[in-house]
Amino acid sequence: MNWKDLPKKKRLYFVIFGAIGAVLAWAFITAGIITHDFNRKQLQVNGDEQEALVNGVILTETKDDQKFWEIYGENGKWDSSMGEAQLNGVIGNFYKDNEVSMSFESSKGTYNSKEGNITLYDDTFIVLKDGITLSADRLYWYNSHTPVVAEGHIKIQKGNELLSTADKITISPDYSSFKIEGNTVSKVYEDKK
Repeated sequence: MNWKDLPKKKRLYFVIFGAIGAVLAWAFITAGIITHDFNRKQLQVNGDEQEALVNGVILTETKDDQKFWEIYGENGKWDSSMGEAQLNGVIGNFYKDNEVSMSFESSKGTYNSKEGNITLYDDTFIVLKDGITLSADRLYWYNSHTPVVAEGHIKIQKGNELLSTADKITISPDYSSFKIEGNTVSKVYEDKK
């Protein structure tokens, strides 16, 4: 069969189908070039890792209708691969018997859901139930059964009765007592009424 012997109508069909075939081939080749690495990149992500930026987040731990702690962050980031929330502008409370035993405020904080611990960083201010206030660089809360540890430039104050500075403070799990450690200076004042 010779091209010149074909009727014009059949030649036109061959040209149209040839053009459509060329366009489809070009589309498949281009798509292959664009997405050649797509599946490989998806496989490199382990499981359901996700990272989310959040504004105004509240985290709470409650078990058997008993609240252990709550944290509010103005904004932050959740990283599912690490199981960690990194928060800015943090305020919150620790509870004992469903009553606030310790309140805190800090410029930064993290909550690790895998370990279940809370760490507060930078400009941390804490108020205990009995009116004692303290400031620290860092605070570590591991769970409701272990002591709370604060470190770095500790300043403890109870009204006009007590002023103390230290390197480290360990607060009992029930928030009723504390131990100060390191370079410590304590001043106890008597109320002269």
